[in-house]
Amino acid sequence: MNKREVIVSTKRLANAYLSSVISISLVLLLVGVALLLLVNARSISDYFKENMKVSVMLTQTASEAKAHELEKALSAKPYIKSVEFVSKEQGIEEMKALLGEDFLDIFETAPIPISINVSLPAQYVTSDSLDIVKAAILDMPLVEEVVYERSLIDALNANIKKLSLVLSVFIALLLFISFALINNTIRLSVHARRFTIHTMKMVGATRAFIRKPFLIRSVWQGLASAFLASVMLLSLLAALGRGFEQLGDIFRPGLVALVLGILALSGILICAASTFFVMGKLLSVDKSELYY
Repeated sequence: MNKREVIVSTKRLANAYLSSVISISLVLLLVGVALLLLVNARSISDYFKENMKVSVMLTQTASEAKAHELEKALSAKPYIKSVEFVSKEQGIEEMKALLGEDFLDIFETAPIPISINVSLPAQYVTSDSLDIVKAAILDMPLVEEVVYERSLIDALNANIKKLSLVLSVFIALLLFISFALINNTIRLSVHARRFTIHTMKMVGATRAFIRKPFLIRSVWQGLASAFLASVMLLSLLAALGRGFEQLGDIFRPGLVALVLGILALSGILICAASTFFVMGKLLSVDKSELYY
């Protein structure tokens, strides 16, 4: 083989290696996105729960001074995460936006009372806990009514469990597909070296000796693919974070790091396992089968 042929062969191998890394990294990216949603399912649920508002409606006779005292009392409760004071004027403006400018025409006086919107820590946003919290708030002075969307809370709690199950099945399916795709990619890459492998067999090299450089290369291939997938995943999170600032509160850094670690381990294991099985099959074929 002359120098020109060596250069062409090296370029082909480099191109095959690069295309393999890109293909594997794209598959790992899909796995990473699904994993990110799965491990952060609790955080996603907590975010939506803690952003749900419970409206504490005060009596019509409540003054703003007394209402502010109640606001301070509520903020001191362990089951209250945050409070938001809503004056009569603010309430009227919100109702105008919802029902139209003339909704007050049928009333002699504005029926909108002072209210306080409260949000609860995630562990309190369940049907049973909310019933207890509601009863405790209703016992406080000046409180007329406590309003929240019970059906929405029940649906949220039920759907989070379903989401976790669906994501688990989806990840298992993706891992199966990724193993099949990566196995095929590596098979094509290794198949291009089949004559070299056969020559090594002819001179007495053991299976372990022949496998070793391919397995080492597959480990680096898996790491490179996982690194590229991690870069793409972090870039995707950064792009989403610019439009949705609360993303950092939902996707916790520790869990993101866990996902990246799983991607690295998955890339190594899948590539190494695929190479091992492909090599085992290739080492068992006869010389006549190398041409097909």
